[in-house]
Order: sequence, then structure tokens, then C-alpha cells
Amino acid sequence: MRYMNLVIGIGIYSWFSVAIGEVIETKSFSDSTTRAFTESNSTIKSPPASAISPTINTSNSDLCTVGVAGAVQTQILGISAGKTVRDMNCERLKNAKTLYDLGMKVAAVSVMCQDKRVFDAMMNAGTPCPYDGMIGAEAKAAWKANGNNQAESMDNGAQEKGGMDDETKVLLGGAGISALLLLLLL
Repeated sequence: MRYMNLVIGIGIYSWFSVAIGEVIETKSFSDSTTRAFTESNSTIKSPPASAISPTINTSNSDLCTVGVAGAVQTQILGISAGKTVRDMNCERLKNAKTLYDLGMKVAAVSVMCQDKRVFDAMMNAGTPCPYDGMIGAEAKAAWKANGNNQAESMDNGAQEKGGMDDETKVLLGGAGISALLLLLLL
């Protein structure tokens, strides 16, 4: 019981001390200074502007041309080129169709016979290509008698003989020079 009286007494004292106004005061101060010095260098290495192939508009279906373009880019130099190439077979087909629509059927067949494949097919079918205004059996006899004229009448004779036309030579020459320049830059 004695201990209990002691505990009650301490409890009453602490209640009185808080009620009377004994204030516990705590003071805290903080002073901090932060300094930061950052130095950075950035070096950005990027290639020069890209060599972009020129656009060649051949979207019109009535044209018999094909666009060809190419580009080469190195760290130092960029080269691009483009051109249009005529499609001779497309022109032959359009010319034959136009002649046929005009009622000139023999002339249309004659235009188509400039292609060796068509010429051979017509001969194998027993309906030879027209020869100097002759058709049928007369044309067949004339073609057999003058076989050398057949090669001369073909429109694409240089390509069938294994040779190259001038446009192909120029194109390959330009590609060779471009490749040589590219090798010199590497």
C-alpha cells in the first residue's frame, strides 16, 4: 500500500506541474550552406546531311518510262542521281494498240513483230509477220528467202546481239566513276 500511495503522489505532482505551467521548451537551430560547381564538355559528332535520291514521278499510266534513282553516302561526301528510262516494249504495245484501234490491223501486227519472241511465235503458228506489204504464204516465202532482213527489221537488234546501247554505257560509266570516288574517300 505504501507503494501505491507513492505512485499516486507522483502522479498528482506531475499533473500539478503541467497544470501550473511549467513549460518545457526546446530550441533547435540549423545552418547549412551548399555549393556545387559542375563543369561539362560535350562533343557531338554527326554525319553530314544524307544523300537522298531524287524523286522521279512516273505515276501516269500513259507513260512508258521507269524511274531509276540511287544515292551513296559516306562521312565526307554524298552523291545522288536519277533518271528515267524508256520502256521500249511498252511503247511497242501502245503503238500496236493505237494502230489496231485506227483499223490498221496489218500495221499493228507488223509493229508487234519487231519483238523476236512475237516473230518466232507467229512463224511457228503458221501466220507469219507481214513482209513489205505481203501477208500469209507470200510473206512466209519472202521471210525465208530474205532471212538476213529479219535481224535488221528488229527494233532491239543491239540488245539481242549482246551489245549495249548508248544509255546503258553512260549509266555504267557513271556508276564506275562513282564507285571509284567512293573507294578513294575510304
